[in-house]
Amino acid sequence: MGVRQLMWKVIIADDEKLICRLIETLIDWETLDMEIVGKAENGLEALRMVEELHPHLLITDIRMPGCDGLELIRQARELSPDIEIVIISGYAHFEYAKTAIAYGVGSYILKPVNQAELNKTLQKIVLRLEERGKRERTEEDRESGQSAPQRRREELLRDLLEGKREFTEEELAESYQFHICGCQLQTFFLKLDLDGEELSNPARTIIRQKAEEMFQATVLPSCTEGALFLRNFAGYGLLSYPPGEQDRVRHSLRELLKQLEANKSLFGKVEFTIGLGRPIQEVRELAGSMNTARLAAEERLIEGRGRMLEDVPPDSSLPKQAILNRYTKLVDHGIDIIDGDTLRLARESLRAGVLAVSRVRGREIFELVLDAGKIFSLRAGSSDEAAQAFQQRCGQCGRTELLFRELEQLHTQVLRELKERQENETTRPIRMAKQFVQENYGRNITLEDVCGAVGFSSTYFSALFKKETGEGFSKYLTQVRIDRAKELLRETGLSVAEVCEAVGYSDRKHFTQTFHKMTGVNPAEFRRLYG
Repeated sequence: MGVRQLMWKVIIADDEKLICRLIETLIDWETLDMEIVGKAENGLEALRMVEELHPHLLITDIRMPGCDGLELIRQARELSPDIEIVIISGYAHFEYAKTAIAYGVGSYILKPVNQAELNKTLQKIVLRLEERGKRERTEEDRESGQSAPQRRREELLRDLLEGKREFTEEELAESYQFHICGCQLQTFFLKLDLDGEELSNPARTIIRQKAEEMFQATVLPSCTEGALFLRNFAGYGLLSYPPGEQDRVRHSLRELLKQLEANKSLFGKVEFTIGLGRPIQEVRELAGSMNTARLAAEERLIEGRGRMLEDVPPDSSLPKQAILNRYTKLVDHGIDIIDGDTLRLARESLRAGVLAVSRVRGREIFELVLDAGKIFSLRAGSSDEAAQAFQQRCGQCGRTELLFRELEQLHTQVLRELKERQENETTRPIRMAKQFVQENYGRNITLEDVCGAVGFSSTYFSALFKKETGEGFSKYLTQVRIDRAKELLRETGLSVAEVCEAVGYSDRKHFTQTFHKMTGVNPAEFRRLYG
């Protein structure tokens, strides 16, 4: 049996980078089961992405270079007739937005983008996508003979995880075809750890298929009803069974884990753990039971992977805030001086704080490392992409030492960005000054002219230029002029006087003296020798 499309794919198109970034950061995309697969700065780029990536949703501006929004929408519709489209329009272009309705655009939002409005719009789109998906799955069920009730049970799990609402026993039966009358309920959490490794799309497909097959073969025969929903390297399971069958169900889950472990060679570098939620009788307790299952799985950081965990020990005496305070102090210093050794001391301080506490919980370690990464990213002003990637990789780590390794990688990456940023900030005025000289050496330019172009005082710029280039600015300007004079003497028929004027000298005698000093010959002799 197949598994629902994991994420709805989104492309954002706007020639204003800040708008793209704003849209990206305003929304909790994962909660909506959405992911941004592409950002385009013009219509042609967006169209290529639509053709290659087959998104479910396109968010676009009306006015863009290359191919404007209206033309993009028209062509995108031809490529993908079912694509959802949201227009982001400035007030001046409101008429364009209205025109776009004729192309089947269902939603438009005026700039400046309002978070609540955008989120509400996206929620409506998700509902439309889900309804369309249900119709398509119904048709697939009809053609393939797959179980419609099983699909509805998967939808139950997704709705439960998203906390959309509380359920009643009657609703479970009528809306989701999940019957629990007189039965006990059991949740479980199947965690997949990649330990920082990449997993190809074919490997993901194999994991989903095999996990479903093994679940049906090992667990479902022990239950009255059962469902497994796989998303983001985790499986969420819900079972119902007659009272007194708890041990049998537990045994079947262990068998599922055993089979997954035995077939790891099919999947790549993947480790499995099952967290078992507490058995319940009341439907209203489902969310709490699932949370217990997830917390139990977090203990794999302490207890190890490849096993079924069901106990959620109480919190330890970990002084989280004190540990983070010491870490933050070292991080701030390391960022100020851009020093990797200081950041290493910060990580060691973090680790020492954890090791000093007995019976520390896996969840506590996980949250501590995540918070440490967030603090560092904020302090360093690193990109959102780096912070998000760090959080995602941590979620795929099944051992404590791997969490700290991910933190080390984050420190290393951001420190490298800081060094590059510092170097760019230092060398940028030098590059600007050199460019100014190359474009204006034929004029009577002065140090003050150059400093005005780069925005620095003459004193500071002179010191900076000498530090970065190893020579004074005046010497550099002279070298540029004489090098150009040599080219003109070799390659043109200009007189010495004309060359003198062309490279920025108003006094021929001064030019000749300078040329002789730099080359060892006067201009006329240079032409005879090399012209």
